[in-house]
Amino acid sequence: MIKTYLFLTAAIFCEVAGTMLLPISNNFTKFFPTLALAIFYLTAFYLLTFVVNKLPIAIVYATWSGLGIFTIAILGYIFFKQTLAWQAIIGLFLIVVGVILVNAYSVKI
Repeated sequence: MIKTYLFLTAAIFCEVAGTMLLPISNNFTKFFPTLALAIFYLTAFYLLTFVVNKLPIAIVYATWSGLGIFTIAILGYIFFKQTLAWQAIIGLFLIVVGVILVNAYSVKI
């Protein structure tokens, strides 16, 4: 089961890396950021194929998207100087709490 969550973590990392490259790719006009973006997204989906064989897809997607949103918000603040209202920050923490609850009480395949 640890291997499954490591694959899920790696998929989240790849999805976040690909998403962070979206503004850098300049609407896909810059070749190398676009190539890296595509590789990260393809790798994320490839890794997810292993995870959905061990966990319910609803749990996988909730975890992947929830932690991806949270991480993107933090990295957007750090790298792109994007700010969030305090209400949005509370919402992000609620997403993380939700992901923890979903994983803690989910039935494994």
